[in-house]
Amino acid sequence: MKSKIWLSSPHMGGREQVYVNDAFDTNWVAPLGPHVDGFENEICTFTGAGAAAALSSGTAALHLALILAGVKAGDEVLCSSFTFSASANPIVYCGAQPIFVDSERETWNIDPELLEKAILERIAMGKNIAAAVIVHLYGMPANMPVIAEVLSRYNIPLIEDAAESLGSTIHQKSTGTFGLFGILSFNGNKIITTSGGGALISADKDLIQQARFLATQSRDTAPHYQHSQIGYNYRMSNICAAIGRGQMEVLNDRIKSRRANYDFYRELFKSLPGVSFQPEPEGYYSNRWLTAILIDPVETGTSREALRLAMEAQNIEARPLWKPMHLQPIFQSAPAYINGNSEDFFNNGLCLPSGSNLTSEDRDRIREVVQQVFRTVLQ
Repeated sequence: MKSKIWLSSPHMGGREQVYVNDAFDTNWVAPLGPHVDGFENEICTFTGAGAAAALSSGTAALHLALILAGVKAGDEVLCSSFTFSASANPIVYCGAQPIFVDSERETWNIDPELLEKAILERIAMGKNIAAAVIVHLYGMPANMPVIAEVLSRYNIPLIEDAAESLGSTIHQKSTGTFGLFGILSFNGNKIITTSGGGALISADKDLIQQARFLATQSRDTAPHYQHSQIGYNYRMSNICAAIGRGQMEVLNDRIKSRRANYDFYRELFKSLPGVSFQPEPEGYYSNRWLTAILIDPVETGTSREALRLAMEAQNIEARPLWKPMHLQPIFQSAPAYINGNSEDFFNNGLCLPSGSNLTSEDRDRIREVVQQVFRTVLQ
């Protein structure tokens, strides 16, 4: 069996161990500590955010963002349909109703026109739209200038799910900094990792301080344990933050590597009809966390599944694009505003191996599989 080529595996830079050793040497191994503070400061420096709270996961960050935005049971929250379920699950944690909105084709992210249609219809029905969760998919920024203006017009708090887009920008402004809150993820498959973890960022330092309070079980200031509101165990440990600090030192290199992977695939598929890539509009800069393609079965004579299975046979991991939330069994009764784009993306799309640690030998193996699949159908 050939060695596994993963879709997106962790990639250490070397200095992570230095920070982790320091945490052990100083016995700062429990939650919080100097590396948490340092990691938060480095996140702010990189993104331009006013403040950051390092947390146990991106999901925890989104949950806190919804709480601090004032989302309550019975409210409605607009949400990108074309995403991973972690973008929607915290809405349900709050007892609110997700309202799913389909994608446009320019970035594959939420459609601003459909978003406004959903807003107008929900308001006409007397619903309270408490927030909107806008996802930056596979590293590509959503159309934030228009989306932010639409949401502002209706006084709807904007929460950016930038879990996949650390390092992505629109006209040099970082994703996660366009709205009230931004969500980051440092899961093992992300562009950098803390083994598991996430962060909540905002321009509002008071809100981030409130997030830290909620994330540490809402413990009131007192010599004893006193709690006046429900809290959560959501803070990042000093060990995980130590890993994150090492990862931040190589983040720009990781982005370059991911974008180089994208260039490799563009060159590989350039002469093949019916294969298209997630666009990058002018002024947008994607970290290209994952390179994603669409395979037109009519033009190519094959399918995304044929390519996926051919890769799987060679121990190469590739995955279909996200199955939209409005098609998920758990959300089948949720209101949704659909134009068919995300279903097309799901049916015909594939995420290709995109790790920043892909080797030239890995690329050669991938090239062989692609050439074999398309050679077969074009003969």
